[in-house]
Amino acid sequence: MIKSQRINVFQYVPFLRGVLRSRLFQPVLTISTLFFFTLAIVTGLFGTPVGNRNFGIVFVWIVWWGLLIILLVPFLGRLWCAACPIPVPGEWLQRRGIINRRKGRLSTLRWKFPKRLRNMWLQNFGFLGVAIFSAIILTRPEVSAWLLLGFSLIGIILSILYENRVFCRYVCPVGGFIGLYSLMSPVEVRVQDPQVCATHTPKDCIIGNEYAYGCPWMVFPGTLERNTYCGMCMECIKACPKNNVVINLRPVGSDLMVAKERRLDEAYKAFIMLACALLYSVVLLGPWGWLKQWANMDTLPHWLAYAGVFLLANLLLLPGLFTLTALLSQRLGRIQLPLRQLVTDYAYTLVPLGLTAWIAFSFSLVFTNGSYALGVLSDPFGWGWNLFGTTESTWMPFGSALIPFLQTGILTTGMLFAVNTAYKIAGQHTPNPRQALRGMLPVTGFIMSITFAFLWLYLG
Repeated sequence: MIKSQRINVFQYVPFLRGVLRSRLFQPVLTISTLFFFTLAIVTGLFGTPVGNRNFGIVFVWIVWWGLLIILLVPFLGRLWCAACPIPVPGEWLQRRGIINRRKGRLSTLRWKFPKRLRNMWLQNFGFLGVAIFSAIILTRPEVSAWLLLGFSLIGIILSILYENRVFCRYVCPVGGFIGLYSLMSPVEVRVQDPQVCATHTPKDCIIGNEYAYGCPWMVFPGTLERNTYCGMCMECIKACPKNNVVINLRPVGSDLMVAKERRLDEAYKAFIMLACALLYSVVLLGPWGWLKQWANMDTLPHWLAYAGVFLLANLLLLPGLFTLTALLSQRLGRIQLPLRQLVTDYAYTLVPLGLTAWIAFSFSLVFTNGSYALGVLSDPFGWGWNLFGTTESTWMPFGSALIPFLQTGILTTGMLFAVNTAYKIAGQHTPNPRQALRGMLPVTGFIMSITFAFLWLYLG
């Protein structure tokens, strides 16, 4: 993405740099979210077992999820990661404090994270592990609470063993898909002039200084080209003595075109997220009640059958169909590229499609069930409290008539963006526009077929 297509936000909102350089910026965010995170765990363990009356279920899987997937990720990328409460207890232990920069190295055992695991594979399988139990997690507060507590404990343990945010970068199931879909965000943290970083030593943004820590996400802003692994914690803005790190606005989906950093683990994340969006729509929103019962483990054999089909669809069926699509594209477009790399490259066309599919799914989930939040806000445990006078508020779906139009609009937008991305990626493999057009046709067919499947599920 060329520089002229970026807008430096600090040029138009100069006071924002001062806000982000403050050491209070991230603690204020994380302490606020940690309060609600703790409340979600406590209400899940000790509150009512009725999901739609329990704060842990309603505010995590409806309110937070809706804000995350409909607003935060599409528009602000990984900003949630800067506010996420899960890794902060471990990070505070490493830093031996919460606000001020403490002298010396991070307090850890300084183990080296295995090179083979420095990718998105753990996040892929972690997300699948959670997704298989999703119907149970979404309806049983105690299970949801233990899951959240487990994430936090894993984060603490990894912070004791390894430096920086190993949990966030390589393990967190939520962080994996946020990173992938942040490729679509119109916001980025980048350096204004890479040459300044190339010539400046020492690298304060990496090793830290008296004002800031080195990047907790283990990236070098001077060569950063994608949002995937930037947690937007703003430590680099605090650390840079040259004021060379900025917040940019840029065209949506810019990172999808960074060809040299496309990877198979990220491609599989795109497959998994798209397949899960489709399967969730079938199970949780479809008219087949028996499927929801199977997913909710009405009997162990039923759940095992559901889990088997779920894994098969995610790991073999959808990737296999897409591989056949890429093979046909290779033949039609006469693309001189190994099939594995072509599959990996074309998989990034599924990022806009997958993101919009999740947004469409979330419209139904949030608009239909969001009104539960009013009652739960006054009675988070379901014990008969009425803190804000809203306990007796009744369930009322919001915007039911609008949901089909919103779903159609967002899915169509995702389809068109994905098709355009497919053409651009095909153009990276051949200088001949006609060959690029022929090459992207099978991928276009795949994208349209998936989109029509979603529309059929939602519209009938």
